[in-house]
Amino acid sequence: MEATVTTANSEEKTWGGGNEPMGASYGKLMMWFFIVSDALTFSGFLAAYGFSRFKFIETWPVADEVFTHFPFLHGVSAPMYYVALMTFILIFSSVTMVLAVDAGHQMKKDKVVLYMFLTIIGGLIFVGSQAWEWKNFIKGEYGAVETKGGSLLQFVDKDGKRVALAEFAATLPEEREQLTRNKAKWFMDEPTLPSYSVAEVQAGFKSHPDVLIRTEVLNEKKQKTVLSRKESEARLADAQYVVEGANLIRNEYGSKLFADFFFFITGFHGFHVFSGVIINIIIFFNVLLGTYEKRKSYEMVEKVGLYWHFVDLVWVFVFTVFYLV
Repeated sequence: MEATVTTANSEEKTWGGGNEPMGASYGKLMMWFFIVSDALTFSGFLAAYGFSRFKFIETWPVADEVFTHFPFLHGVSAPMYYVALMTFILIFSSVTMVLAVDAGHQMKKDKVVLYMFLTIIGGLIFVGSQAWEWKNFIKGEYGAVETKGGSLLQFVDKDGKRVALAEFAATLPEEREQLTRNKAKWFMDEPTLPSYSVAEVQAGFKSHPDVLIRTEVLNEKKQKTVLSRKESEARLADAQYVVEGANLIRNEYGSKLFADFFFFITGFHGFHVFSGVIINIIIFFNVLLGTYEKRKSYEMVEKVGLYWHFVDLVWVFVFTVFYLV
């Protein structure tokens, strides 16, 4: 009889919900479950990006030529500098979150407030920087032309330096009207008209013999292939669209999938960072109100810290796979 009672008590202790597996509370354990599931999601996205890049490696854009902007340095080529700065800011916010958690363990409210505030500022700067990067990516800088076969043609000078459409495109006396739903066939919308038409680009190209065409195909030196003047004229005759910037349909940088993955992966991560900032702000005000002082525990800060560290770690992989490799 005693053995039966002991077994029943043991089962009640194990499955009654009061025990803490691996010394973790229910809330921390659920946060770990969420992190693992979200990590698998990001892994799938990055794996899909890797396979797509490998399949279209010859036409995949070079990141150093795409992400060259830096705030207040218009016209200065700074490849990857701002992305590196964003990464540093996010990693530094992870450090301040560690300090906030440590201060919470020591029940030092003032330090928790300080480090949580710094973490929030770091997250806001990162989200703002990502929005600025999106703006430049969508707007574009040089422009390109897409042929009827879907190939992308960029323009360079004889030294191989990129040339913007605005530097050579002609201005022709033609009127272009954007088709809206009540004017287009089958009531289809037409994207915003580019700054120049195909005819204006072709006319300007003919009057600038020093401009050449660079295809999106990489050569053995992992550089875009520059055509001769005669080859350039032949390829430009097959032009169909003028492409400025990037969207989900086409982009001036290269393979169409590049822009799709950029928007999806960085946007999904940016949503995580923004969500983390909102949660941190809520926790920050709870700390100010002394909620966790009354509970005699800052475990909520620690749980939010786990999420924030995960978001930072994911960005390290995104930065490595998407920007560096």
